Amino acid sequence: MSQSSNGKKRRAPKGPLGKIILNLIVTLAVGALYFYVSLPAINPQSGDFYSFLGLLCVVYVVSALITSGFNLSADASAGRMAAVQEYFRFIKNQCLPVGILFLAVIAVALIGQIISMPIFRAADYRDLLTVHTGDFAQEINQISFSEIPTLDRDSAEYLGDRQMGTLSDMVSQFEFSNDSTQINYQGRPVRVAPIGYADLIKWFTNRHNGLPAYVLVDMVTQEAKVVRLSEGIKYSFSEPLNRNIMRHLRFHYPTFMFSTPRFEIDENGDPWWIAPRIVKTIGLFGGTDVKGAVLVNAVTGACEYMEEVPTWVDNLYVPELIMQQYNYHGTLVNGFINSIFGQRDVTVVTDGYNYIALNDDVYMYTGVTSINSDQSNLGFLLCNQRTKETTFYVAPGATENAAMLSAQGVVQDLGYTATFPLLLNIAGEPTYFIPLKDATNLVKTYAMVNVAQYQVVATGSTVTECEQKYIQLLARSGITTEEALPQTTASGVIAEIRSAVLDGDTHYFIRLEGEEIFYSISATQNELAVILNPGDTVTIEHEVDSGSSSILSGSSVTLDRRAASPRASAPQP
Repeated sequence: MSQSSNGKKRRAPKGPLGKIILNLIVTLAVGALYFYVSLPAINPQSGDFYSFLGLLCVVYVVSALITSGFNLSADASAGRMAAVQEYFRFIKNQCLPVGILFLAVIAVALIGQIISMPIFRAADYRDLLTVHTGDFAQEINQISFSEIPTLDRDSAEYLGDRQMGTLSDMVSQFEFSNDSTQINYQGRPVRVAPIGYADLIKWFTNRHNGLPAYVLVDMVTQEAKVVRLSEGIKYSFSEPLNRNIMRHLRFHYPTFMFSTPRFEIDENGDPWWIAPRIVKTIGLFGGTDVKGAVLVNAVTGACEYMEEVPTWVDNLYVPELIMQQYNYHGTLVNGFINSIFGQRDVTVVTDGYNYIALNDDVYMYTGVTSINSDQSNLGFLLCNQRTKETTFYVAPGATENAAMLSAQGVVQDLGYTATFPLLLNIAGEPTYFIPLKDATNLVKTYAMVNVAQYQVVATGSTVTECEQKYIQLLARSGITTEEALPQTTASGVIAEIRSAVLDGDTHYFIRLEGEEIFYSISATQNELAVILNPGDTVTIEHEVDSGSSSILSGSSVTLDRRAASPRASAPQP
């Protein structure tokens, strides 16, 4: 062994096999820690997998540098050169296979990206989404008011968060998660969200029993409630260790790629996590799609992969994925070159989306516009978030943003802001339905805006009132003929009567004995309403009760003279 000029032995690599084993142990330890924290899918179609392999290679090389005993402290120039040569010979023998692996990882990742590019696979990207063309008036029925969501996500989560304050026994331990999911529950559109541990200490003291409740917000009635569970939720994003839902999924399905799990409840109100399985269908990294999902019981952690999910599952295809696939479909309709130059027949979705409940499923709605247009829509998409069945409806008119500005202009003196609209069929007309909320995120009024003529705007304090004004406005504008809403009658004795001036017209609000609903009667259309008193027996013709409003609009009122209450005599002069 060589020595330096001062007689000390030079440090040189010894025991190659032992050092290799030590390097492997260090690499495995760092890799295990990284896997536990970052949870990459062990799947060659995952970009995280290549990052993981690259990290392992780098860790091994760094470990080899440290354990090789590299030392250039010798004084003699010739001795230093010999040490460097010996050192790099040692590193080459140990790290050459790792270096080859590292270069192979980079090469596969680069080649995989290239062969997955739309420029080479335009037809495959175009066909990721099958889009049917439908007839709006024929296929989209006028839905009941009990099915129309009157809240957006922010408003619903605000109500859910505020509801947590009513729970004196748990408010200091838990908090609202602000991660709600819109679903159909027992035939009604609702948002559900788990609660979470307030901090790490609260997790440590409560983890044995889990999260005791979830929050449910009715999107129609705007009622929020905390649903307590007989057994707490053990698996959630609020868990920092093994019961974290992502870590639980990764340990059970190490090769699966997942979209972000969504919280849902089944028809019995039991909590679940729905984790869509992501697959790549074009090349190595292209053509992101969904193939089934893993359903995880949020209480027990029991999980099952299903390619065909149950019908109560509402969120399999997220709106962002559907919109991305349609943009491929719309831009590549005539090939990749046309999508860049010429852009004939090129269409894209608009910037936002919303949800609507149809046929016990949740549909994602978004508009479709020309790639060169920013003020008009060509139509809109409805996509079933469970089956990905997608239909395009031709409905040229204003974009959602233009309709929102139009609705805000009607109530600009009140400072209300518009939520992203829903598209409804009102009197056979494609109509934007827009809840308007105040600065506290509470919905104060509603607007309906005609898609084709967005200057036609009606507002009302209830959905029913808004619809009636809108239908009348359509008729006055010559868009439709006057259409009568479904009517029915109610008879009884007046228990209570109130009045208010709305838009310059006096309205009388009548409640009959044994009922909680008020019937709104316009004095302009029904002069008889002016002389009615409590105790009078009346028959009121009114709109059909959809169960979503405590005030129904009446078209006429008739006084039963035989049962009329006696009038007090006027004092004589």
